[in-house]
Amino acid sequence: MPSSDATIRIRTGKIDTGDVPIGAMKAALKAVKGERDTDTLEAFSPDETGEAASQTVAAGQLRALIERIERLEEEKATIADDIKDVYAEAKGTGFSVPTIRQLVKLRKMDQAERQEAEAILDLYKAALGMA
Repeated sequence: MPSSDATIRIRTGKIDTGDVPIGAMKAALKAVKGERDTDTLEAFSPDETGEAASQTVAAGQLRALIERIERLEEEKATIADDIKDVYAEAKGTGFSVPTIRQLVKLRKMDQAERQEAEAILDLYKAALGMA
């Protein structure tokens, strides 16, 4: 069992804790796990642990990601509205919107996929006596 004056040093990347009493390290680990040890928890300030800086960086990264997602969602909604308007224009001109949707779907496929889909459709139609 380590004595109360035993110390530990942790080095990871750019962080070097220096020699820290094991009791203080245990208190810090409890704090990370959500347990509260008020006697020794104050052994490290957020500046000493690097916690304040890492939380700021993590919060900034999270905020940037969320803002990017929100912008993309807005763009997606705008594009969806534009597509809806084009289909409405096609309908107003007299084209069959379901047929146009099917053509758009078929054009997304490569030739082999399209041929396979058509062959399966023909097979199903023959099985139902529709061919």
